[in-house]
Amino acid sequence: MRVLGDMNTPSGVVPWLRDQRYDATHLREQNLKRPPGGEIFHKADDESRIILTCDLGFGEILALSGTQTVSAVVFRDRNKRTAHLISRLQRVLEDSAQGLEEGAIISVTDRGHRVRLLPIGRE
Repeated sequence: MRVLGDMNTPSGVVPWLRDQRYDATHLREQNLKRPPGGEIFHKADDESRIILTCDLGFGEILALSGTQTVSAVVFRDRNKRTAHLISRLQRVLEDSAQGLEEGAIISVTDRGHRVRLLPIGRE
C-alpha cells in the first residue's frame, strides 16, 4: 500500500508507516508545501497513493469529485498528537485495507472510523 501525507498530517506518521513496510511519503519531503488546487489528487492518483489528511473539507471534495481511484483517511479527532493518530491509523489499516484499495473515504473520529466507498452512492 502506498500512502501520501498532506501538509497537516503530522510528519511522524510517515516514518511509522515506513517502519510497518508501507511505501509512504509526505508532501513536505517533496517540497510541495502548498500544492495548488487538485494537485494532491492528481499526485495521489498518478502514484496510486492513499491520502492522509486532517483537513476536514478534504473528504467532501473527494466525495464530490466522482472518483473511485483515490482513497483518503481523514482524521477528524480532536487529538492530533502523532502517537494518537498512529494508533487510530493502525486500527484503520487493520480493519479497512480492502476499502482503501478499492477506493474509499475513511473518516476517523474519537469514537471509531467509518468507511464510505467511492464514488459515493456505490453499492
